[in-house]
Amino acid sequence: MTDHNYALSITWTGNTGEGTKTLRSYSRNHEVTGEGLATIAGSSDPSFRGDPSRWNPEQLYLASIAQCHMLWYLALAAKEGVTVLNYEDRATGRMIEEDNGAGQFESVTLHPEVTISSDSDALLAEELHTRVGDYCFIARSIHTPIYHRATIKRAS
Repeated sequence: MTDHNYALSITWTGNTGEGTKTLRSYSRNHEVTGEGLATIAGSSDPSFRGDPSRWNPEQLYLASIAQCHMLWYLALAAKEGVTVLNYEDRATGRMIEEDNGAGQFESVTLHPEVTISSDSDALLAEELHTRVGDYCFIARSIHTPIYHRATIKRAS
């Protein structure tokens, strides 16, 4: 077993002068930083008084799932002899908010559109999406159901 450790910093930048005196007295803006990495400008979802021009945790959650799926898919494709020429995904997620303000993601659906070489096996290329969940560190770490609606195209 190999141990991997990750570190980042979150810095709240939203003190508008009164701190968190009330729910409306502060901005949800913050920065996510890591050594040697570009800063991510974050906020909360606009539904929760966030800045719509900044990434929110829900978007980053969805992005981490979609990124991990893609990276493992590409690795499995290479291992199985499926040559991927292009990969695009338009991931969607459904989060429910309870009356008390708590909530959780109910589901995530990935919509990868994959172009493979003309000599690659399209059925195998599609089936590899179902194997990703056995490997993807993010998918294995969460309880949200993840669905795949893959489109496989052969290059001409």
